[in-house]
Amino acid sequence: MASDAVKYMPIHGGGTTATTAADIKSFFSALKPKKTSTFAYAFVITFVSFTLFFAFSPSPNSSSPWFSNIFTSSSTTTTSDNTSGSQFSSIFSYILPNVTSTKPTNRSSDATDSLSVNATSPPLNSNSKNGTLQTPAPETHTPVAKNTTFESPIVNGTNPDAKNNTSSHPLLSDKSSTTGSNNQSRTTADTETVNRNQTTSPAPSKAPVSVDLKTNSSSNSSTASSTPKKQTKTVDLVSSVKQEIEKWSESLKNCEFFDGEWIKDDSYPLYKPGSCNLIDEQFNCITNGRPDKDFQKLKWKPKKCSLPRLNGAILLEMLRGRRLVFVGDSLNRNMWESLVCILKGSVKDETKVYEARGRHHFRGEAEYSFVFQDYNCTVEFFVSPFLVQEWEIVDKKGTKKETLRLDLVGKSSEQYKGAYVIVFNTGHWWTHEKTSKGEDYYQEGSNVYHELAVLEAFRKALTTWGRWVEKNVNPAKSLVFFRGYSASHFSGGQWNSGGACDSETEPIKNDTYLTPYPSKMKVLEKVLRGMKTPVTYLNITRLTDYRKDGHPSVYRKQSLSEKEKKSPLLYQDCSHWCLPGVPDSWNEILYAELIVKLNQLSQTQRKT
Repeated sequence: MASDAVKYMPIHGGGTTATTAADIKSFFSALKPKKTSTFAYAFVITFVSFTLFFAFSPSPNSSSPWFSNIFTSSSTTTTSDNTSGSQFSSIFSYILPNVTSTKPTNRSSDATDSLSVNATSPPLNSNSKNGTLQTPAPETHTPVAKNTTFESPIVNGTNPDAKNNTSSHPLLSDKSSTTGSNNQSRTTADTETVNRNQTTSPAPSKAPVSVDLKTNSSSNSSTASSTPKKQTKTVDLVSSVKQEIEKWSESLKNCEFFDGEWIKDDSYPLYKPGSCNLIDEQFNCITNGRPDKDFQKLKWKPKKCSLPRLNGAILLEMLRGRRLVFVGDSLNRNMWESLVCILKGSVKDETKVYEARGRHHFRGEAEYSFVFQDYNCTVEFFVSPFLVQEWEIVDKKGTKKETLRLDLVGKSSEQYKGAYVIVFNTGHWWTHEKTSKGEDYYQEGSNVYHELAVLEAFRKALTTWGRWVEKNVNPAKSLVFFRGYSASHFSGGQWNSGGACDSETEPIKNDTYLTPYPSKMKVLEKVLRGMKTPVTYLNITRLTDYRKDGHPSVYRKQSLSEKEKKSPLLYQDCSHWCLPGVPDSWNEILYAELIVKLNQLSQTQRKT
């Protein structure tokens, strides 16, 4: 039998030639029935060997489409190489994280969890620099942002944990100084709920209440279906910010904002008198009966450029997810209320703009915070008229005495040190009798100066403030401004001795009548020059000095007390400003400064 021939075939080649031929013929006869299966086994073994060889020793051409596709598995059955919406996960994206594919995958499963502003942009082509497949887990994958040219001072600070960070844009990439918690989402208004008890600062219990906007718990499919229109709106806003910066940055970058004149512009004011119910009675001159209105038609015009008209929608987009804080005296409250009114008038639904604690009067409390819900941002004010702490001691006789601690910064400082924009001021309270005399009032440590000149005390206080800024404010995450001294126009006395300005209806037009530059502001400039942390000085002293017509004067109240009714002209306000009015221009300068700084940052990032 053939099987016996195979079994007893000589191994070492014994026998005749005929026998050998017969034996070989018998051997192939035995193999013939198993030919097909033997060939199949050999092919499989060979294929597996080559596969393992390439897997652990990939060739230099491992980035070719053919090679990549061999080691690619699909979460669903792939019907075609060109099928759109397929979900691929390459083995090499985990084993070889730096392997580059010329056919980037479309992570549609991630898109429903982390839809970005740029989800509507076209897919990357084979030459795209962003086509590199990295190894992050799918839930932390962040879609590539398109408009990354213009970023905020927070550089490369994208929060990888914000899975639902859907409306972020290049200007506001970092969330370390935003209101709310780290895992807050930034969806559009239709899917937002407000937690009005969320604080803006983790440390103090008196931190201003802000918002923490959470996404709706609806399914991914419903979210995705409503996303395109919202994305388009957000992309349009980001585009508008970019266009605004490109439009104005060149003409503004070398312009001296504070050297100019007041000119009439019938398109002003920026909001209609009586349209903003947030204005404090003290500043609401038209409602209080002021008859003339031309003072509201003036705008500040620098000599070498024109200031951009403050666009509230664009500024809110710059502030999206951020905090803008004013710190100082009632003149900064004046500026704060002005900006809140400008921004409030630019939103579509004003019911989504509210004071965090529901307040409607803005005097008497230490802090206030206006929430702009659709933008998840706040515009806040902290009362700190000296920027250092008002104190109290007990003298040897057991009597309590007020002092001013020149060595301690204001108590609220912990609550605003992480804000995106901080605008400081101080000045007017240093002209009051107690501070001017400086007798047994100024204190450092346990030492109370029997007598200290006000300018020296002012310098010490600003030095304390400057040290705090350098220690606590991160210039990579915050922009710091210091607004200068705002001129007063009391005629015939001071604020408490019959000074008046009620007859003034036009600004000063002759520079001869302007007052000298305040010595306190010279001290301020010297302190600022010695600081390492950049602080932008808003030197509004001269431009306000022209505006003797802009004060509330006798129109500071609707209802006068019996004493005030007897001598109404003795109780005038010639320090603060009517709203709408002069502080609106301060905010337009702040707006211009932000445009310049964002443009500078974009240029720096291009170079790097």
